[in-house]
Amino acid sequence: MRAEHGIGKGEMILGNNRLPMLILLVSILYIFVIPAEPMAVKLLFKLIPMWLVIWYAYLRLPAAKKRKRYHGLLLTGLFFCMLGDGLLHWFVAGLSAFLIGHLFYMSGFFSNWRFSKLRCCMAVPIALYGSFMGREIVHALMRDDKESLIVPVLFYVCVISLMTWSAIMTGHKWAIVGSLLFTISDSILSWNMFVSEFAYANVLIMTTYYTAQFCIARSIRTLGAVQAPPAGPAIPTARRASY
Repeated sequence: MRAEHGIGKGEMILGNNRLPMLILLVSILYIFVIPAEPMAVKLLFKLIPMWLVIWYAYLRLPAAKKRKRYHGLLLTGLFFCMLGDGLLHWFVAGLSAFLIGHLFYMSGFFSNWRFSKLRCCMAVPIALYGSFMGREIVHALMRDDKESLIVPVLFYVCVISLMTWSAIMTGHKWAIVGSLLFTISDSILSWNMFVSEFAYANVLIMTTYYTAQFCIARSIRTLGAVQAPPAGPAIPTARRASY
């Protein structure tokens, strides 16, 4: 029975409880314990939580015959975001990897579009917020003579804004929470990096980031499930016959 639904022994042991707990513990270890130097050790421990998140997402995949295109898109997005983590020390390379990851996320989310007027209207506050962040970052880049970063940063702001809206349009709570936390994490990172540094920025960046990626990984099994509309009151057989 479990095999038919694509739930293996590894997932029952690790995917349900132990693996999320391991992700949490390793994330806490990286954020609060591992020193900044040597950088290679710090980078290694930064990547371990994402390796575990990717494994967690893989374990949550349905059986091979039930997998859809969006499953591969989300897994690929997680992989490129993991690369972005490792390359962010070289800013443009890391930004490019994250951007590619968001494009894969966006493709996966848009393939599970669930139209709603309310969700569609969320494009307005997302666009306003993206415009505000873009304007502030551009002013900071011009102030610091970093005009060469304006185009890639603005393109990234547009892409992550679209990714967030695409997740909202799925109506899936884990995808929505993950995308919003990703936007918050990147907002803190960019503000701290370009506009103005503030206390505990790194802690806030990484806690929201790891949580965001975990939520997206968590959504991978049930994202495509179509929720049936609530059933109306049952009509007794005798009454139905009279109609």
